[in-house]
Amino acid sequence: MKLSTKGRYGVRAMVDLAASYGGAPVSIKSISKRENLSEYYLEQLFSPLRRANIIRSIRGAQGGYVLCKPPNEITVGDIMTILEGPIEIADCIDGVECESSDCCATKAVWEKIKNSIDSVMDSITLQDIIDDHKAMKNKKSSIKIADRSE
Repeated sequence: MKLSTKGRYGVRAMVDLAASYGGAPVSIKSISKRENLSEYYLEQLFSPLRRANIIRSIRGAQGGYVLCKPPNEITVGDIMTILEGPIEIADCIDGVECESSDCCATKAVWEKIKNSIDSVMDSITLQDIIDDHKAMKNKKSSIKIADRSE
C-alpha cells in the first residue's frame, strides 16, 4: 500500500506554506522551487484545499496563498482526506459486504490498521512537522566532527 503523490506532495506543500504562517502570502512558484514540485501540479492540489477553506488565495502582485487556520489546527489527516479521500484498507471496512463478512477472521485486523492510520494522521499537525524539522536541523547542526589531525 502506497499513498499517492497527491497526498504526499500536498502535505509537503502545506508544511512549506505553514512555515510562513502569519507572514506574507506565499506564491506557488516559490513553493514549487523550494519543494521541487511542478507549479501546475501544486495548482491542482491547492484547488480542493482552497474549496475546503484550509487555504485561501490572495490576488495581486504580492499575492499568493495563506493558511485559513493556524498550523497547529490543521492535521495531516485533514489534508489527506481532502486530497485523497478516506484511507481504504479493505472494502469490508468501508461498508462493502462480502460473502465472509459474518465470520471473517481478518476483518478486525483491517479495522485496527485503518483506525491506527487514521489516528496517527489526525494526531499530527502542520506545526508538529515544523517543530520536528527544526529540532532535527538543530540537532544536526550541533554535531561536531572531530579533527583527527591533532
